[in-house]
Amino acid sequence: MKILLIGALPSSLYNFRGQLLRRLKKIGLEVTSLASGAKEEEITTIESLGSKYIDVAIHRNGLSPTQDIKTFFSLRSIFKQQQPNVILAYTIKPIIWGGLAARFVPNCRFYALVTGLGFAFQKGSWKKNLLMKLVAFLYQSALKNAEKVIFQNPDNRQVFIDQGIVPEHKTCVVNGSGVDVAHFEIKPLTSEPKFLLIARLLGDKGIREYIAAADKVKQKYPNAYFQLVGPEDPSPDGVSLSELERLNVNQSVDYVGATTDVRPYIENCNIFVLPSYHEGLPRTVLEAMATGRPILTTDVPGCRETVVNGYNGFLVEKANAEQLAKKMIWFIEHQDEWQGMASASRTMVEDKFDVHKVNKALMRIMELDPVETAPINVMDKEAK
Repeated sequence: MKILLIGALPSSLYNFRGQLLRRLKKIGLEVTSLASGAKEEEITTIESLGSKYIDVAIHRNGLSPTQDIKTFFSLRSIFKQQQPNVILAYTIKPIIWGGLAARFVPNCRFYALVTGLGFAFQKGSWKKNLLMKLVAFLYQSALKNAEKVIFQNPDNRQVFIDQGIVPEHKTCVVNGSGVDVAHFEIKPLTSEPKFLLIARLLGDKGIREYIAAADKVKQKYPNAYFQLVGPEDPSPDGVSLSELERLNVNQSVDYVGATTDVRPYIENCNIFVLPSYHEGLPRTVLEAMATGRPILTTDVPGCRETVVNGYNGFLVEKANAEQLAKKMIWFIEHQDEWQGMASASRTMVEDKFDVHKVNKALMRIMELDPVETAPINVMDKEAK
């Protein structure tokens, strides 16, 4: 049996799907991964996981009809040549153009993994609302022949159902991308008020609110430390380095750029923060939970799945820097609560978000599990 796995970024194949690639290869499938613009070392890493690699031009951001049509025809050509039995696509462009191209492959099961709704589904100006309608139409067309559409939280699933993009009986929910708990050891907390945000420089990640909240907190607690880790992003919602410098004029936040290994930064913090506007299910939060860290995030789809208020952290209103700052101050003034929340975070990851449990659920949905191949219902019992 031959399976194709399609993502936009090569790094996501080994960072987010590495364990899945290993598992698919282990059970005897012929695995080929597709993404755009891979470097030689990235191809080597992907192939070391047991997958072949094919590069395809996918423009992750923006709507360029010319580029997107090229992506569609490239995928259709690759599919015809490869003749896969199963295709799993994730993120918006691979799902849309992969789903449309998969219609031309006989006897092939197409699965879509929706890892978040992203910028296109955020209401706002008439232009954003028009974009949302266009993207919804493209999704609907691409998913018409999909076997299953897999979501990482129930809120995103309900949006697709309510908008008529996909019928309910085709939908499933899994607990995010999962995290390799063995890769993230529990590390002891220290007594310093150290906060950390790891995210791409996007407005929707709450970058602006994080800096504004840090400014407020440092007025009362000047020794509080705030760190920001993450790369620039060319998205329309991107926060440029020049804007970041203007926002951070008080230098309340220490921006250190991008990293290929988040563990040292998580281990150096005591409270992990993600003021995001929306997520599929945030991987960085899961990594911080696996390290044993209290979580401060927003009460929005995806994020709310990671926190039980007062148990392993807190949820605050999105785009509310004042509320975010108040909870940061609470953490500073209640250090005796940190350890209990840290332990609760690790327990939640082990119980719900272990990557091996998530991958097992995915393989059951795709009827690839060699032990248990029966398809599951609307929501897998492990995702409840």
